[in-house]
Amino acid sequence: MSRIISYNTADKADVLAFLGAGGNLTPDQRRVLGSIRGMAERSQASLDHQGIDWGLSVPDALDHLVAGHASSDAEYAAGAYYRALQHIIDCNGSDPSDLGVYSKPSTFFGVVDEELRRLGVSTELLLHDHLFSGPPDEIPFFIPYPVDGPHIGMFPLAKAKPAADAYRAVLDRMDPDLRYDIEQIIDKLEFEHTEWEYATKNIDWYEQDTIFFAING
Repeated sequence: MSRIISYNTADKADVLAFLGAGGNLTPDQRRVLGSIRGMAERSQASLDHQGIDWGLSVPDALDHLVAGHASSDAEYAAGAYYRALQHIIDCNGSDPSDLGVYSKPSTFFGVVDEELRRLGVSTELLLHDHLFSGPPDEIPFFIPYPVDGPHIGMFPLAKAKPAADAYRAVLDRMDPDLRYDIEQIIDKLEFEHTEWEYATKNIDWYEQDTIFFAING
């Protein structure tokens, strides 16, 4: 089954501020939480329609995360926790965009990484491990990993331009079967860098620092 990789940009601190906040949310955070809850309810309705039961609803998973735990012992509760976290990210970040649709994203980006590494691109600029990195390490409690997805990844916005430049520098020596996909990734990284560079220079309150990936399907 094909999997969709989408992404948006956000301030990691804004995301972390919801996790374990409990009753200490600010009025603005409570307003945002209303939007997050709406997304969680729609997500659960879609799962119900598909006959998918994770043993924990996405709205209940959201309540757990805000309360500061992910303690459900349901076998597939990790999926609900990660989907709820995706909604927290989405409501605190830019509008989501699609990176692409891949039949086996881990395999594909593993091949891409090997090709880029062969051509001399620095390991820290490769994408596979970032795509599957999981949520921020700063989360103050353990969230179980959903083996079958959905998955969350992160890539520093500060590395978007260096990565795009490094990929473009070796594009003409790359396996021709990979070039089109890499060109699309380069374009998206360059666009996000341009937006980030402009905003950090011209918008006083702007503090976004992370590209968040969501892998669903």
